[in-house]
Amino acid sequence: MNTDANRKSLTTTGGMGRAPNRAMLRAVGFMDEDFDRPMIGVANLYSDITPCNAHLDRLVRKAVEGIRAGGGVPQTFGAPTASDGIMMGHQGMRYSLVSREVIADSIEVVAGGMNHDGILAVGGCDKNMPGCVMAMARLNVPSIFVYGGSILPGVGGHGEALDIVSIFEAVGQFQAGKLDAKGVHKIECESCPGAGSCGGMYTANTMSSAIEAMGMSLPFDASNPAVSAAKERETFQAGVALVNLVHKNIRPRDIITRKSLENAYTFVLALGGSTNAVLHLMAIAREAEVEWTLADFDRVGAKVPHLADLKPGGKYVMHDLYMAGGSACVLRALLDAGFLHGDCMTVTGQPLAENLKAVPSVYQNKAQTVVLPLEKPLHQSGHLVILHGNLAPEGAVCKIAGLKSTKITGPARVFDGEEACFHAIEQRAIKPGDVVVIRGEGPVGGPGMREMLSVTAALMGQGLGEVIGLITDGRFSGGTHGLVVGHVSPEAWVGGTIALVKEGDKITIDAEAKKVVLDVSDAELAKRREGWKKPELREKRGVLAKYARTVRSASEGAVTS
Repeated sequence: MNTDANRKSLTTTGGMGRAPNRAMLRAVGFMDEDFDRPMIGVANLYSDITPCNAHLDRLVRKAVEGIRAGGGVPQTFGAPTASDGIMMGHQGMRYSLVSREVIADSIEVVAGGMNHDGILAVGGCDKNMPGCVMAMARLNVPSIFVYGGSILPGVGGHGEALDIVSIFEAVGQFQAGKLDAKGVHKIECESCPGAGSCGGMYTANTMSSAIEAMGMSLPFDASNPAVSAAKERETFQAGVALVNLVHKNIRPRDIITRKSLENAYTFVLALGGSTNAVLHLMAIAREAEVEWTLADFDRVGAKVPHLADLKPGGKYVMHDLYMAGGSACVLRALLDAGFLHGDCMTVTGQPLAENLKAVPSVYQNKAQTVVLPLEKPLHQSGHLVILHGNLAPEGAVCKIAGLKSTKITGPARVFDGEEACFHAIEQRAIKPGDVVVIRGEGPVGGPGMREMLSVTAALMGQGLGEVIGLITDGRFSGGTHGLVVGHVSPEAWVGGTIALVKEGDKITIDAEAKKVVLDVSDAELAKRREGWKKPELREKRGVLAKYARTVRSASEGAVTS
């Protein structure tokens, strides 16, 4: 139990020597009795630069009400966000993965400096989720994450559901002559109908689902829509629950364990989640000081089926899963089937199995078609596969959701950077059977490990998604589908084999065999390596330069140290 004797905030507010500190807090509304209550930091990632976060200020007010109702004293502070969707396809995307570290650092600076007794964070866009939980794991004070929730689907000209990937792919359809400018404009206007994070099982929904399964958010947090009374009620309840965690002294490292990380990744696999989960779960594990490597992803992936028919590989979005019962109902089905560790502690103060006791399995809803039966999965094992080979000695991540074929051998089409590749796609220079290589986009080389959604969506729009391969030391958006391999390690900028690939070299991607191989002899590679010169960092000053100098390999989660 937490008592006044070990309450962290007393370092800031307790005793005669802290009278000046208390004086300043009185100026922001503290009363005498507030100094006897837990002081809770509320990280508000509200921003009107992106629909993912545009409504979070409203949710934060509900969290503050809940903390007050629970007997705590809330202190709201801002943390930055950057919009992956808006930064996509240009140099701004270099800041995306960097923002994860900045968010974690920002929350640590404020909550650590104030000696908050607990942290509640409300976030929406992709890097908000891992950034917030990384800070919570570092500080290790009672904490809860609240996901801002998913956007409602847009409506197309024929009544079809639209989302952000619809417009990215419409650009490719325009390039291929399949859609005119008027049609693109129509999709552009309807793809994002309001507040909330991108609707498919892309990175935001992937990581919110993982964090719920991990136990760091309340049940149904991942699936309650952004614009709903359910999300507002849940956020209020999170505030109340956090004060309870403070009294019980249940902290993130009591919750984030090897078993709860297995639960998190199991849920990602069952839902068909983003490749970014590999980076982010590894980073969270590192901050929680839990041993977790690429081999653990492979171990879990070998036994978990892909069940949910969700975009980008499928046809449904998170709102459909909400209508089918919600995230906790899928967790209940996975628990019943023996895929989850029910004894893992959660932010309710109860084990996962206890949280799900009164929750019906998604399979009790006989009308739903979002989550396939266990005996008829989309894929018998995980849709995310860790590949190795001479092209990726430290590993790479391949996504095979929705693919008819998981193997290709073809000539390399080599591009130094995303822009060069996108220009080639615009010129219709990529042909069936090609293996596209985009390099110089890794954590150091980018810097920042850009996502390649503009490239992959354009290829999909041109109808090439099933007939080419794509390899990069950068990342892929959760909205990406096709036979794509990312996170190739070591990256080109530090001398990885991907730096030595030449136009026309034969490359094989074989997801079933978990191989990515450059068909060039060791002797020839050694000769090429002798002629390779390590390039200077692209950035000399500012946050990107700091990141490039301190970031570790994608095979270690691209964390900074």
